[in-house]
Amino acid sequence: MRGGTSSVPPESAGARLDLVNASSFAAPRRGRKGLAHQLRILKITGSIPHFEIYLIVGVVLFTFFLDAVGAALTSIVTRGSILRRIAFSPLVLPLSVTVTACITFAVNLLAVAVFVAASKIAPQLDWLLIVPLLAEFYVFLLGVGLIMATLYVRFRDVAQIWELVAQLFIFATPIMYPVSALPVWAARIAYLNPFVQVMQDIRALMVGIGNEPRATVAAVYGSTGRLLPIGVALATFALGLLLFRRDAPRFAERV
Repeated sequence: MRGGTSSVPPESAGARLDLVNASSFAAPRRGRKGLAHQLRILKITGSIPHFEIYLIVGVVLFTFFLDAVGAALTSIVTRGSILRRIAFSPLVLPLSVTVTACITFAVNLLAVAVFVAASKIAPQLDWLLIVPLLAEFYVFLLGVGLIMATLYVRFRDVAQIWELVAQLFIFATPIMYPVSALPVWAARIAYLNPFVQVMQDIRALMVGIGNEPRATVAAVYGSTGRLLPIGVALATFALGLLLFRRDAPRFAERV
């Protein structure tokens, strides 16, 4: 276990309260059953070392995902006049806005660094594994961004649908609550999402997993389980690139 002891600082009490409210929204229950569910989540989060780091990692990654995909979604339509006047590959547009989101993400990482320093967590050599995890995450979000950008050129209602999906996404994924709060079948589905796999792997590297079961994809699918979300990330990127290149010659006339 990384990051010293498994005790959770008092400052995370407010985060735990928000966690209970969010998890109740995601999976509403009534009466004693709902109370038992909330107490079970509190027990799980109490076993996670440095829960405030655990939480902020999820929030920062989620913000990066939303910023990058949201910027890529409108990148072609908002720059249609440039496409009509200058001959260049339209792929440059979603790439440029997602790179800009990467810069914002790097700035947000400073907040994570402040929390890590305040929690007196010593950096470990295996933190270098975070780099390929973020590369996988970027490939996935770029693929999603290319798909959304292509669809938005044809169907402008995609923007409103994406806003709704983004609001539901924060409750449908274990950002503010542990994966262990989900039943086994739901955890297996969640880990097919590269975002969840990357987020949980980074959390495990930085603060450990404490007594949390199903904390990483390997605990659910076995030692080769990471190949599943990695495959989903690559397939998403390949699909996005295929759709984008197919429609790219007609972007200028459609926007």
